[in-house]
Amino acid sequence: RKSEHRELWASGDPTLKGSKYLWLYRGENLPEKHWDRFAALQALHLKTGRAYALKEALAGLWEYGSLGWARKYWARWYFWATPSRLAPMREVARMVRDHLKGVLNFVTHRITNAVAEGLNSKIATIQKMAYGYRNKSHFRTAV
Repeated sequence: RKSEHRELWASGDPTLKGSKYLWLYRGENLPEKHWDRFAALQALHLKTGRAYALKEALAGLWEYGSLGWARKYWARWYFWATPSRLAPMREVARMVRDHLKGVLNFVTHRITNAVAEGLNSKIATIQKMAYGYRNKSHFRTAV
């Protein structure tokens, strides 16, 4: 979006000005007051609109409960995204491909590592504060 906005702005077209957060919403979460503007932007068939469609389509992967169907859905999405001529979306497609095993593990087990990440974040915060502890024993007690 940013590079396309820069190109349009350079040619005197402010079409994407102020639209950053519209593209970040999931389709079902877009507030009603923004529907008209968003529909008008999508009707322009910009690169940003194609990237948004790819993003929304990939989000459908999380709805699958069957590993086989999720794998087929991802393969269709991958072969839509890679020839899209949108470099950032090709990068995302390759990144998901490289981590596909972990992505499909979520489909199978419906478990994330969010709790572990949250705990690591708290430990990192305590570590930053640890510069004020007198010794390692006090730090370990805090953790």
